[in-house]
Amino acid sequence: MPSIESTSLLFSVVFAAALAIATIIRLWLATRQIRHVAHHRPMVPREFEQAIELSAHQRAADYTIARQRLGLIDIVLGAAVLLGFTLLGGVQWLTQLWSMIWPQPGIWRGLAVILSVVVIAGVIDLPLSWVRQFVIEERFGFNRMTLRMFIIDGLKSMLVGAALGLPLIAAILWVMQQAPDTWWLWAWGLWISFNVLVLVLFPTVIAPLFNKFEPMQDGPIKERVQQLLDRCGFASKGLFVMDGSKRSSHGNAYFTGMGRAKRIVFFDTLLERLSPDEVEAVLAHELGHFKHRHITQRIILSFAMSFLGLALLGWLATQGWFYQGLGVTPQLGDWAAPALILFFLALPVFTFLLQPLTSLWSRRHEYQADAYASQTTHARHLISALVKLYKDNASTLTPDPLHSRFYDSHPPASLRVARLNQLLEPSS
Repeated sequence: MPSIESTSLLFSVVFAAALAIATIIRLWLATRQIRHVAHHRPMVPREFEQAIELSAHQRAADYTIARQRLGLIDIVLGAAVLLGFTLLGGVQWLTQLWSMIWPQPGIWRGLAVILSVVVIAGVIDLPLSWVRQFVIEERFGFNRMTLRMFIIDGLKSMLVGAALGLPLIAAILWVMQQAPDTWWLWAWGLWISFNVLVLVLFPTVIAPLFNKFEPMQDGPIKERVQQLLDRCGFASKGLFVMDGSKRSSHGNAYFTGMGRAKRIVFFDTLLERLSPDEVEAVLAHELGHFKHRHITQRIILSFAMSFLGLALLGWLATQGWFYQGLGVTPQLGDWAAPALILFFLALPVFTFLLQPLTSLWSRRHEYQADAYASQTTHARHLISALVKLYKDNASTLTPDPLHSRFYDSHPPASLRVARLNQLLEPSS
């Protein structure tokens, strides 16, 4: 029977190897993306020559390359921070520090350790967030956020996260103490309840803390949208316009809420750029996700994966090698917080290679939603809307195929438009 020391050493080696492999693959894919986009920068793809001028294509290429280069730093920094928290003893040091400040083990000390990890990771990421917003987004004309707004948004996010997250973590720590054998099942129930609560609160409580939402004014767009909803039998709580332009010039639209309380939200920037026909087509695409129950499928998958993950953690939390292999020696009666921290730090390293599967599944959903939009409106209108959005949002038309297969939740522009053109042909 292997000793805990030998097993923990083996696990340390496996974790370090998995982190190294994941980091190398991520860096390799990012550099592929940079080279591929740069190589195709001089010429607009033939299928977009009539719709997108060369200057817009080159701007999108430069924007993509700039974001990827910052992403290279993010990848290396993320790996270093993860090593610092685990094998180099960061979580262990924080646990010991709080045990001196708060000698009595329990929920409050566990919360303090978890919160310390979250705050440290957030502070480390802050410079990259600033560069992303005030250097890259500013350089390409997307940023409309002031430094004051950036700080206020950050503080609001922290407060909302604390108000929602701390009670959840405290409840999970409590059930871990009260039911050490079956706590993970109770935690799964808490996690599901938490997600449902967020879905309910987001439209009317959380989102309005950051943006202003006003009912869509009467006019051609609202009329077309309402007619589409009636044709599709879709009930919603209302149509709203969000002041997305106060932070960014990017455009978007989304659904939020549950059941008949669903809201449809359009960014004001989107409505400024698209015609009524195009807005209707974009909304029809989003309705396609509901028609095919994509949202429900994703929620079910999320809950199923969280069940499996917590069941795995329920077993790992009883294994000494799991803690020691990730640089922690938990004190007697103080295992819950380190177990949660280490598991959620290490899990992405081992699930990284599943990313292409989730991306593939998501892209299939996008094709299905496009097909639904072409049936309920017209594929030509969706094509023109997508081309405008690709141009206005500086989305590259020439992503590296392997990078796209690995990461992209949406099909590349050329493949998506080609599929829509195929759908257009029978009705032309």
